[in-house]
Amino acid sequence: MKKAFTRFDLTNKTALITGAAGLLGYQHSAALLESGASVILTDINESQLHATRKQLAKTFDSQKILIEIMDVSNPKKILMVFNSIKERDGRVDILINNAAIDPKMQENDNSRELSRFENFDLDQWDLQIRVGLTGAFLCSQIFGNAMIEDGKGGVILNISSDLSVFSPDQRLYKIKGLKEEMQPVKPVTYSVIKTGLIGLTRYISTYWADKNVRCNALSPGGVFNNHNKDFVERLVSLIPLGRMANPEEYRAAVQFLCSDASSYMNGQNIVIDGGRSIW
Repeated sequence: MKKAFTRFDLTNKTALITGAAGLLGYQHSAALLESGASVILTDINESQLHATRKQLAKTFDSQKILIEIMDVSNPKKILMVFNSIKERDGRVDILINNAAIDPKMQENDNSRELSRFENFDLDQWDLQIRVGLTGAFLCSQIFGNAMIEDGKGGVILNISSDLSVFSPDQRLYKIKGLKEEMQPVKPVTYSVIKTGLIGLTRYISTYWADKNVRCNALSPGGVFNNHNKDFVERLVSLIPLGRMANPEEYRAAVQFLCSDASSYMNGQNIVIDGGRSIW
């Protein structure tokens, strides 16, 4: 590795990624493997988790890719994974809180009426916040506390969203010809969770600062994933770079935030959205 990039080296470090079976979970895992880390992929979706590991193993050393089935909303399940790692004499040096429920806006979605604020179901509110926000709190509490107990410290990275700094533009999701009360919207939970993660980031970054635990947040903009053409056209008109992100474009940011390259960065929300939030 060239001298300029030695501070990005994560050799002999182990990272745990929640929601690793998702689109960005794969990319976060690949980013850390590229930098030499071992990764523990966790998710509630067992079949997709195995598929993600298989895909990563085509490029990276399979011995550096472990998987654990973990429900981030259940502290007992998190502790089971924590103890499993501990029994192998393992240590989590980097925690990426990525798990979330991200409801997609579908034209044929019969539940779109229920996604609207005035109709939003309390059970869905509780479920989505428990996964996306409470899950990050629980994982940080359990794995973060272990980082300070042995005195070695570590890094916590919360994956937020550009919707942590501005409100969703519901015009993006409108379907021509539908009555207003049937128009799909980005649910309230998404904004609340992603904004809440920034508060959690700031809290942890100061709470454990003297214990050598840094905590930052990464807020990606929209990632292209075979979206509806009309939606894409509307969204890119709001982005100075004129396009959505490619999935791999956040890898370098993850490598920076999880390594010594960002050793003096703490409590920050790094927004990477093609410039949308400043236009």
